[in-house]
Amino acid sequence: MTSSTQQAAGIRNTPARISMWAAVLGVCLIVAVFATPMFWLMYGGYYTFFMFVSAVVAIPAGHLGRRRGKRLGGRDRGLALLGIVTGWLLILCSLLLVLAYAGVLTGLAFLADSAS
Repeated sequence: MTSSTQQAAGIRNTPARISMWAAVLGVCLIVAVFATPMFWLMYGGYYTFFMFVSAVVAIPAGHLGRRRGKRLGGRDRGLALLGIVTGWLLILCSLLLVLAYAGVLTGLAFLADSAS
């Protein structure tokens, strides 16, 4: 079966699509952090955890999608690469959110200590 026959048969690159959907979920969580900062202060751990989990799904699925796309004649390889890059950016953002959350808590502890 040639690559054009595989594409005509409707064979999909499912790992690439999973990678992209996980990356989209993580980006939506970043938007939610900026759209609802009060909820982030109350539930920051959940936002950050789910952002990290979606990145951990996006990166390996993207690598599998790139490998499978090579066998399918290049189908959805760019989508898989976008999922990989976005996954690494999500990991970076989740680490920055952990640092920001720790900074907020440290600042509040400092203010509470200096008030007493």
